Amino acid sequence: MAVVHKNLSDKIKSIKNVLGLRGKRVLLRLDLNVPMERGCIVDATRIEKSLPTIKFLRKNKARIIIMSHLGDGSVSLKEVARYINKFVPVGFIPQVIGEKVEETISKMPEGGILVLENLRREKGELANNPFFSMSLSRLGDIYVNEAFSESHRACASIVSLPKFLPSFVGFQFEEEIRELSKVFIPKRPFLFILGGTKFETKLPLIEKYLKIADTVFVGGALMNSFFKSLGFEVGKTPAPGAGEKLKKLVRYKNLVLPTDVLVDDGLVRKIGEIRKDETIRDIGPESLAVLLSYIRKSKEILFNGPLGEYELGFDKTTKETLLKVAKTNARTIVGGGDTVVLISRLKIKDKFSFVSTAGGAMIQFLFMGTLPGIEALISNHLPPRK
Repeated sequence: MAVVHKNLSDKIKSIKNVLGLRGKRVLLRLDLNVPMERGCIVDATRIEKSLPTIKFLRKNKARIIIMSHLGDGSVSLKEVARYINKFVPVGFIPQVIGEKVEETISKMPEGGILVLENLRREKGELANNPFFSMSLSRLGDIYVNEAFSESHRACASIVSLPKFLPSFVGFQFEEEIRELSKVFIPKRPFLFILGGTKFETKLPLIEKYLKIADTVFVGGALMNSFFKSLGFEVGKTPAPGAGEKLKKLVRYKNLVLPTDVLVDDGLVRKIGEIRKDETIRDIGPESLAVLLSYIRKSKEILFNGPLGEYELGFDKTTKETLLKVAKTNARTIVGGGDTVVLISRLKIKDKFSFVSTAGGAMIQFLFMGTLPGIEALISNHLPPRK
């Protein structure tokens, strides 16, 4: 486990404090891995959050080379570049490295912006190949990480590239660290609502925050593993990780599990009444009422992951919960890709204290207090190139 830095914001360098950006080639790592359906962007939150950094660099006459990945690499970033073009003029090149890319960059005007093709089309990206990182570094004079939501991954453009260039963080990255770090010294009562999937990733977080939060409410697919551990029938519902470890966690008085759920046809079932041919889809109305009561009396609320299978239409309880959280006077921090999609649909993004662009990175940061991408930036001591 990496060292948790007490004053993390003081240990990384922000691009906003760099002078003499005019004409500099800035390799800007963004997270443009946005949800898409039939070639259209469903939620552009991550793109929009990166715009202040892009506009700052453009205003300071830097030459901006944008890098990112999208999905598994099979989809082009061309459509995403077209979307960014609504806000600032950008060019696109269907390659990542090579002579053609270098030639195109050499002809860029000051303030120009170029989007490179999907990073995952290069095997060296996920393999964290140092030769690939070195090839990327030849494209720029400065590296800026504005992809907090990808900085839990040990890929070349996140952890190796900073070894070759003076490295900084963008505005959104800096804000993510500042706002998420507030959870380490929470206001009381502190409520942590955890849903979604990825049991193995979130179990350590549950264990940690049972010792920090006043209440930890577990919904989503995670609750099913607890039900099975306690000996309750879960029907056809997957319940990974069920066992004695979870059974012991239930002894914590501040752990709150749903007492009723919705199954396939929207029917309400008490825990203990679920049939073997049924699948749990969401928390039930009784459990929602309990959760809303905790929300009303909390002064700090951390929310990550939907409470039900929203993609199958079981989104009502998550929406009601988000709307309730948005109306409180508590400090409210929400995150997770699926959660942010629902917030965007409800048009309430500005109603929370902070909306994180991250999913897995948010979980890992809340658990470890740092990320591989942050550690790479801290260990970089290269001075800005003249």
